[in-house]
Amino acid sequence: MRSAFAASFTFLATSTLVAPAFAADGLEPIGKVDRTLELRDHHVEVVIQDGFARTEVTQTWFNPNGADCEAWYEFPVPRDASLGEMSIFAGETLLQGEVVAKEQAQQVYEEERSAGRDAGLAEQNSFLTWRFRLARVPANAETKCRFAYYEPLEIDTGVGRYLYPLEPGGTDDAAQSFWSGEAIAERSFSFHALVRSAAPIDRVRLPGFEKESIVATLPDGDFDVRLDAGRTALARDVVLYWRLIDGLPGRIDVIPYRADAEGSGTFMVVVTPGVDLQPLVHGADYSFVLDVSGSMQDKLAALVDGVSRALGELRDHDRFRLVTFNTSARELTSGWVAATRPNVEAALAAVKGLRADGSTNLYEGIRAGLADLDDDRATSVVLVTDAVANQGEVRPEQFAKLLSQHDLRLFGFLLGNSGNWPLMRTICDASGGFYAGVSNSDDLMGQIALAKSKVTHECLHAAKLTVRGKGIHDTSRELLGKVFYGQQLVMFGRYDRPGEVEIALEARLTGQDQTYRTKAHLPALAVDHPELERLWALNQVSEAELQRDRGQLDNAAAAKRVRELGLMAQIVTDETSMVVADDAAFARHGIARDNRDRVATEHRAQQQRAAQPVQSYRVDPQQPAFPAQAPSTGGKGGKGGGAMDWSVVALAGLLAALTLRPARKGARGSSTLDEAAR
Repeated sequence: MRSAFAASFTFLATSTLVAPAFAADGLEPIGKVDRTLELRDHHVEVVIQDGFARTEVTQTWFNPNGADCEAWYEFPVPRDASLGEMSIFAGETLLQGEVVAKEQAQQVYEEERSAGRDAGLAEQNSFLTWRFRLARVPANAETKCRFAYYEPLEIDTGVGRYLYPLEPGGTDDAAQSFWSGEAIAERSFSFHALVRSAAPIDRVRLPGFEKESIVATLPDGDFDVRLDAGRTALARDVVLYWRLIDGLPGRIDVIPYRADAEGSGTFMVVVTPGVDLQPLVHGADYSFVLDVSGSMQDKLAALVDGVSRALGELRDHDRFRLVTFNTSARELTSGWVAATRPNVEAALAAVKGLRADGSTNLYEGIRAGLADLDDDRATSVVLVTDAVANQGEVRPEQFAKLLSQHDLRLFGFLLGNSGNWPLMRTICDASGGFYAGVSNSDDLMGQIALAKSKVTHECLHAAKLTVRGKGIHDTSRELLGKVFYGQQLVMFGRYDRPGEVEIALEARLTGQDQTYRTKAHLPALAVDHPELERLWALNQVSEAELQRDRGQLDNAAAAKRVRELGLMAQIVTDETSMVVADDAAFARHGIARDNRDRVATEHRAQQQRAAQPVQSYRVDPQQPAFPAQAPSTGGKGGKGGGAMDWSVVALAGLLAALTLRPARKGARGSSTLDEAAR
């Protein structure tokens, strides 16, 4: 394994052979062990419904040594994901976790481990990984553990995307020097996803796994996706796409949860705009800002190929600039140049000579890419990086300050599972831009369809989404800035009393102020979606971290807020951890079983939802908030339909190369959603 992410599928059995430098990380031996623990089974269960996904991972490990040992492993933190469950099967006993302050969790775990009792610990390592520890893995025996997390999912241009991360990100040098070998499920691997939607689904696909996977349409319109194998090398991401049927209206959905008529409720608002955003017909400027630092070594060939394709698709009346950065930034072009054949050929020669080395001075790269902007031309900055800034200015608030000085579209493409998405979020938020992760297993033309329209169409400006009503509080940020073609908006909030609320999206379109509004009723009792409380809390954690990164909240206040939210909703954060033990241990340490009870409530609701048809949560069917269809990739056209061809434009070409090139042997290219259906 070449990164900490591959470590998610191999236990490190602590032993007397561990070097002192790593022993300092808490890897202390329990008995003498000589062999690494073996991952025998790895099973993934995913349910996608009502705007979010629940992922449950069950792993079986075998200790081939003659002594018990402690072990740990890691798993990448998916963007906006909330870790809510960790369990250990200790013989016939199921041990479940509770979330407490990080320091207390560490103390409880150490005490239980020192006493020779079964225990576990789940911690968050910033945006990089969740680290799981097991205090006692019995000698010559199997141990089974399970964890589950939730994440909100959005529909972009009628297409949903779910990523199960397996590939290494290539950004953790310490992990590269520590891990060796292959990440392999020795006995079995399975991935099972149930995709449910109130809006009819047209098709579903698993790019790169078409031959191995089975996709079945169930009688109620749900899709069942299965991938089963024996001994499997776990080296490729699993990316799942589903596409809604064409011609769906723009709409507003509201999903509520309120378990107690006397308590507070939680809601999620999902806005799918149906607004006529017209194609840009005049020439545009494209500033490509490209990371060529050492961490991009395994990705540079893809980046070079992608930029080459992109340049070849520009029109004569477009202009472009090429900026590269590592320890410092430099420009490959002499300012803006017209996209004529001679200029493009000269740029191609320069791009093909790029080499990856040095540190990552991301700030200098962006600053150079923002030089000499022309206010009279639409400008898109295309930033391709893993955002692991380690040279020059690294403070997120300074990135936000730099970007807020310009009116442009910044599109960030984050390469690899270990990319610094919190920093990319700060950068794009400050510019009103948009960013997406790119996996080597992504669907080639699917990514093109999602990205193309955001470059080639106008967007809503000065957008503001509000929910107004008595007792509404702790909502997501209202000011959005720009809303791009095909983009779906998600807002979370809390309410103290049932009743009618008004939902409004205010924006400016072609110089005119527009307001799209509807009314919704928040019920006194709604018990179908208890998971919303965790998602709301994680959203608030993200808000606090974003305010901190923009210099609007000091570190101590942000940490306090994150800790309070983690404890309230029982989610793992940088300030809270999950400790796993038996009932007696929790009683000894005075820890209430809040998460055990919360998990039981969630499981009951999940079972009830599974036994019923999918419910529609649309609140504006009688008086639609939007005048047109929601944009889609189907190409049917019509007012607001956003007819799209499948030709490759500048950004499309870049994404094509980034998603096509396999990271390791065994990866395959993939076809479009339409081609897969034929």
